[in-house]
Amino acid sequence: MSTQIPQRTVFFVSDGTGITAETLGATLLTQFVDVEFKKTTLPFINTPERARSAVDYINHLAAGGERPLVFSTTVSDEIRAILRQAKALFMDLFDTYIAPVEQELGLKSSHAQGRAHGMSDAGRYDARIAAMNYAMEHDDGQSTRDLSRADIILIAPSRCGKTPTTLYLALQHAIFATNFPLTEDDLEVMRIPKPLKGFEGKLFGLTSDPERLTEVRGERRPGSKYASLAQCGYELRQAEQLYRRQNIPFLNSAKMSIEEIAAMVIQEKGLRR
Repeated sequence: MSTQIPQRTVFFVSDGTGITAETLGATLLTQFVDVEFKKTTLPFINTPERARSAVDYINHLAAGGERPLVFSTTVSDEIRAILRQAKALFMDLFDTYIAPVEQELGLKSSHAQGRAHGMSDAGRYDARIAAMNYAMEHDDGQSTRDLSRADIILIAPSRCGKTPTTLYLALQHAIFATNFPLTEDDLEVMRIPKPLKGFEGKLFGLTSDPERLTEVRGERRPGSKYASLAQCGYELRQAEQLYRRQNIPFLNSAKMSIEEIAAMVIQEKGLRR
């Protein structure tokens, strides 16, 4: 007899992109594994008219069922007051934290919309774009130009998470990251790729579980030697031996999110976010 998993509707509401509301809300919801959450983001709710429309939409979906959860990051008191009328559990970041921070600093907040993910820090934005361009140019060993500029160089067998991790490090943290594959030739003779000689201090290795790597590779080349369990197991064993022999820090990415992998790399290599 199957047990139906309870479902709840969740809204992330913001006067900007909604990224902060999504991050906050989704992080809290990870603690409730026995509920299936149906998530909707409502960005740019920055006028009373849009707020009322959002409330109507939330109430429409709430009719006849459990009340939704609403995670909000809206700085306008007027808009928050409207949103609070929704037939939902309403939770707002600014309601919770702005008043205590104002009291501690002895200052009133600016109540400026869209500051968290806007262009308020042009230098930071430019740094992220430069890092992203660098990561894209150097992805998977495509370019060896200006490797000395790299903050971190990821190495791993194919499909262990190198590319998404370098892109995340670049876009989220403005870290100049690149990555190189460990080819079968590299693994057979237990050597790092030739272009990386002299950059050993920048290297960080990734590995995985054979079963997980087989699954991921099978999506790209089903039934191939490349995706076979034997080949995946061999490459991973060789890679881990190489990391240990060369004193290269490494981690198993099989059950880690990109965010977790990036955080571990930053911590291990002492990089500045």
